[in-house]
Amino acid sequence: MKYVCPCGYEYDPAVGDPENGIAPGTKWEDLPEAFVCPICGLDKSAFEEQA
Repeated sequence: MKYVCPCGYEYDPAVGDPENGIAPGTKWEDLPEAFVCPICGLDKSAFEEQA
């Protein structure tokens, strides 16, 4: 499962986001509640799941 922000940023738990300090293998639910899109700043609630 991937998580996509309306701006187009895609979070893939298998890849993580090393540029922003998120290790590969970090599950979506394990991201901090304060996580925001590194591109546009929207919070986790704005992301949609994609298979």
